[in-house]
Amino acid sequence: MDYIRPYANELVRRLAEPRRFIQVITGPRQVGKTTLVQQVIERTGLASRFASADEPTLRGGDWIEQQWEAARGITTTARHGAVLVLDEVQKVPHWSETVKRLWDRDSREKRSMRVIILGSAPLLIQKGLTESLAGRFEVIHLPHWSYHEMRDAFGWNVNQYIYFGGYPGAAALIPDGNRWQRYIGDSLIETTIARDVLLLSRVDKPALLRRLFELGCLYSGQILSYNKMLGQLQDAGNTTTLAHYLELLRGAGMLTGVSKFAGQSVRSRGSSPKLQVFNTALMSAQSELPFDEARADHEFWGRLTESAVGSHLLNAAAAGNCELFYWREDNHEVNFIVRAGRKITAIEVKSGRTGAAPSGMAAFSKAFRPTRKLLVGGDGLTVEEFLSQPVGHYL
Repeated sequence: MDYIRPYANELVRRLAEPRRFIQVITGPRQVGKTTLVQQVIERTGLASRFASADEPTLRGGDWIEQQWEAARGITTTARHGAVLVLDEVQKVPHWSETVKRLWDRDSREKRSMRVIILGSAPLLIQKGLTESLAGRFEVIHLPHWSYHEMRDAFGWNVNQYIYFGGYPGAAALIPDGNRWQRYIGDSLIETTIARDVLLLSRVDKPALLRRLFELGCLYSGQILSYNKMLGQLQDAGNTTTLAHYLELLRGAGMLTGVSKFAGQSVRSRGSSPKLQVFNTALMSAQSELPFDEARADHEFWGRLTESAVGSHLLNAAAAGNCELFYWREDNHEVNFIVRAGRKITAIEVKSGRTGAAPSGMAAFSKAFRPTRKLLVGGDGLTVEEFLSQPVGHYL
């Protein structure tokens, strides 16, 4: 694929600097982490060694040492040093301690080898970084592909993006809807849950986690208390377990529960979550509705459209650009509240979804005085206009 994501420019700049930090690239599966690194290395012309720990048999610290030694050998002959790329390194037990020891040794010996770590489980990567590698790394988070990226790379229109979402690897499959749905289900959803969640985290009820994900896709864009979720799931679990599982799914870049904006973080964390997918492809594939039928179903398309707006905001929040909330008081709702520092943007989405709560923009404005108020859909910004701009444009 010829398209290069804008994050490549930042990585090129960092690799051109004197060896200072380990470069850590995180993000969900199939957002192009490996492709991006390959494109950057090709552009810089640096010698490289690529190794992946994403194997059925979990590797150990000796594997990292072997790859490191091989890259050191390249460094001795390469004119401008070399790059070692370790993919899915979080699957190696105690990986961060091994990397710290090897990195510190190279620093003492003034080797010009650069190191890039890739990981599709940001929560586990972050744990290793903070425990062992403090002061030795920089992070680039790759979110799901935005509308303008899918448009520029594949020529998609906004309706295609709303339905098929932002997975570049699946773009070639959309002419065959059944094949596309199988790919999303088998290669993305199942692989992410099986490899990035169940194998790397303690999950006492894997069937409950899978059903929670399915429920989250079904109710994306809707506020649902944990007790109501338990009633829907018909499981003897508890709200603490559901909150934990939702956090694991968030860490894998699949599904989250957006908190209520209350001006006080304690109250926000105690609120009923608004379920939100990171990528609308997860909703469409689970619905089993073909594209044309989905477009004709006004209720489903309205929820899908609102979730596309939500996923655009959510991916910006996951990259650390802002915080995302919703607001609801009595029967009045503001779909999304975006906060960056002291700036607050309130966003109402007119998606055509029936049964939606009346606009609460006036009540929210009176209580919190937002910096900006936006209407997406209806007589406001079109959905395409909104999705075409980075979230920072609206802050």
